[in-house]
Amino acid sequence: MTYSYSTTTTNAFTRTIARNIASKVVTDLYRMHVYYGKPSLELIEEYLQELTEMLAGDYLKTVEYGFKRGNSRIVSLFYEVRADGTLTDSRAGGVYARADVTGTRWFSYLTYSHKWWNLAEIDRNRIKRRLLPFCRSAGDAPQDGDGYWIDDRTYAFSGIGTQRRTFRPY
Repeated sequence: MTYSYSTTTTNAFTRTIARNIASKVVTDLYRMHVYYGKPSLELIEEYLQELTEMLAGDYLKTVEYGFKRGNSRIVSLFYEVRADGTLTDSRAGGVYARADVTGTRWFSYLTYSHKWWNLAEIDRNRIKRRLLPFCRSAGDAPQDGDGYWIDDRTYAFSGIGTQRRTFRPY
């Protein structure tokens, strides 16, 4: 008797994988809240919903969260989605805890994947209305302030996920 089977693989995030990766990003945001008082707990929950939907749909290219003074980063967490199979999973955490955020504003900046821009505008608007907890407006990312970037964490499943970079002050 002979048995055969086949398997398929895909680079798309399942909702479960997307939620797992998003929860690690949100853990970082909870640490930002503890260290710096922002973002609010309500906003963190909205970020979780947004990230889960954007990752599950393969619509996210990058997202950044942090504090800026004027238009200069003071401390931030930048996540880039990568599906090249090279990422390994690590624990959430390691958020920089000693930045002076006096006189700063909280910001979040998101860029969309090619798949997002390939959707018809009516489909993008439907996703924004039905699935996302808030609407983002167009804008520019802040510039680097007096500090430096380090690649420090990856959150992934089967090589697909996010590479985190942290901007820290000198």
